[in-house]
Amino acid sequence: MTAKPVLALLLTTGCGFALAQSQPVIGLITKTETNPFFVKMKEGAAEAAKAKGARLLTAAGKTDGDNAGQVTAIENMIAAGAKTILITPSDSKAIVPAIRRARDKGVMVIALDSPTDPADATDALFATDNYQAGVLVGRYAKVALGDKPAKIVTLDLFPGHPVGAQRHNGFLKGFGLPAPDARSNELGKDAAIVCMADSFGDQAKGQTAMENCLQRAPEVNVVYTINEPAAAGAFNALKKAGKEKGVVIVSVDGGCQGVKDVGDGKIAATSQQYPLKMAAMGVEAGIDYAASGKKVAGYTDTGVMLIAASPAPGVDSKDVAAGMALCWGRK
Repeated sequence: MTAKPVLALLLTTGCGFALAQSQPVIGLITKTETNPFFVKMKEGAAEAAKAKGARLLTAAGKTDGDNAGQVTAIENMIAAGAKTILITPSDSKAIVPAIRRARDKGVMVIALDSPTDPADATDALFATDNYQAGVLVGRYAKVALGDKPAKIVTLDLFPGHPVGAQRHNGFLKGFGLPAPDARSNELGKDAAIVCMADSFGDQAKGQTAMENCLQRAPEVNVVYTINEPAAAGAFNALKKAGKEKGVVIVSVDGGCQGVKDVGDGKIAATSQQYPLKMAAMGVEAGIDYAASGKKVAGYTDTGVMLIAASPAPGVDSKDVAAGMALCWGRK
């Protein structure tokens, strides 16, 4: 099928288009094809599809937030015969009409990692408890900071995205600051936050955002980031300014490079999640749907664990060795 140019990668198959049409056809649409989290999610789906004899179609937008690309991917996957589509929504609200059209045609749609808004726009959600992931790193950062007055920078995703809001607000809750609950898509604010900026989960954008925040708030001593690429960017900016040793950086993902950065002292702690597991569960659900006609429903928590090089009193965590053994959800 010819890809429309709005996508960086539209339809490829991990198992070959020459497979018999009777085999289950499952689509996976991620936010981008470059973020390590989504690269691993794609690998997990491909492995599961190959093992189970399914045909896998994959697609990704050009950037995080590319809703038009994801809509095009949904349409093309339906045309290619997909009966299950797994998606990490770039825009939790804007994607809903396209998902509804797919479901009206009998396609089972499962959100991975990121819910839609409303959450019941998809048949099911397989994801980390992102609010709890934020709580874990917030608790750690509070203990690691000690008695110093908090001067916090948050490098967030972008406005209105449920995952960005849940992680941010969970961090505030864990740190002991007033915070919206897990249902809110608005970012909580407090006087302890000296700068808030959007990183789009990107290392280069995260570095630029941190550099801008340092101009406004050079006294920062805690940095929360939406993910580890943004954390790497923050660390680079702090190092460039000669401030990397006096700042506690916490993040979310627990990817292999991120855990290595914890071991190297660039990140103090990270909440580890498991995209390989999310993808494999989604593929298995699609195969079951093809065989039985029964759809999965509701939310399935795929787990989260705090990884830290140095334990903090009263905060449960695992060390870097454990984090490396489980990064991305590998066995």
